[in-house]
Amino acid sequence: MLTRGEKNSDDRSFGTGFRGKKVLITGGLGFIGSSLAIRLVPLGADVTVLDAMIPDYGGNLFNIEPVKKDVTVNFSNITDSTSMNYLVREKDYIFHCAGQVCHIMSLSNPFPDIEYNIKGAAVLMQACKNYNPTVKIVKTGTRGQYGPSVKLPVDEEAPTNPRGIYEISNLAAEKIMKIYNDVHGVRTVLLRLTNIYGPRSQMRHSRFGVVNWFIRQALDNETIKVFGDGKILRDFLYIDDCVDALLASALCEKAEGEILNVGVDKAVCFLDLVKLIIEVTGSGRWEFSEFSPERKAQEPGDFYSDIAKIRKIVGWEPRVTLEEGLARTADYYRQHRRCYWQSTAAA
Repeated sequence: MLTRGEKNSDDRSFGTGFRGKKVLITGGLGFIGSSLAIRLVPLGADVTVLDAMIPDYGGNLFNIEPVKKDVTVNFSNITDSTSMNYLVREKDYIFHCAGQVCHIMSLSNPFPDIEYNIKGAAVLMQACKNYNPTVKIVKTGTRGQYGPSVKLPVDEEAPTNPRGIYEISNLAAEKIMKIYNDVHGVRTVLLRLTNIYGPRSQMRHSRFGVVNWFIRQALDNETIKVFGDGKILRDFLYIDDCVDALLASALCEKAEGEILNVGVDKAVCFLDLVKLIIEVTGSGRWEFSEFSPERKAQEPGDFYSDIAKIRKIVGWEPRVTLEEGLARTADYYRQHRRCYWQSTAAA
């Protein structure tokens, strides 16, 4: 039986759209990739997950526990052209979720961003061009590609002035994939995701996944540090809603070649977020703290997404409230804490 933290976000049906379809998920043992696999298997898809299992990233074999007997796992790297040339063949859909995702690391070492995000995208698209030009690809990018917002909410026409190598590398990858869509006809949907949280995110460190890290601290009855005055606004999207957006975008012909925001058009400040996490988990405390120099250098200020475009083209919008999403996430980690982090706190 599924826990509340594992149930689907809603009863949205994708019909027979994925039945019998061959699907490749890059980064498939990570947070978003594994969540996609778990949704695709009961929809009748033949799923292959690719993951390099790079230390300190999100790869975790336990993430696919519910479907481990129903998916094919390939341990290789998206920058390996020989591997990618083989894996893309005969696939109907590819969800490209692999990449370097640590904002802080990119400040001190930009080369993994260039290697995995930029080169990885180029290797994938060239493999598809040469060996499977009819495949459809959905890419998971980041709202950080915009940089500081000029106006709120932020729509897809906003200028892109990212403040870090991680965000720049994602923007470069997006542009590479757009060229393959426009010039070579390799159909691609380009999504810019907001702050995603929920079950199966990595919980070992705080370098990415802010909501989940706060939940870990609360479950361990630790003090959550709220940077600045806590009034910075963000939109936070539950993983099941995110997966719905990816699946719906894959099936939508009108989304091909489009850049689409995937987020929540209701902003929440960090202080209110932390207070809600403490309320939902029933443990933890908070205190104000100064930004570290690294975080301050990359902090873009207030941001929340305009999702009018994806509503119109794809017909998607989020359905899980923040309170419900946090409760599901806390329930999941209470049950499976040992598979994500070690703690001396009571479970």
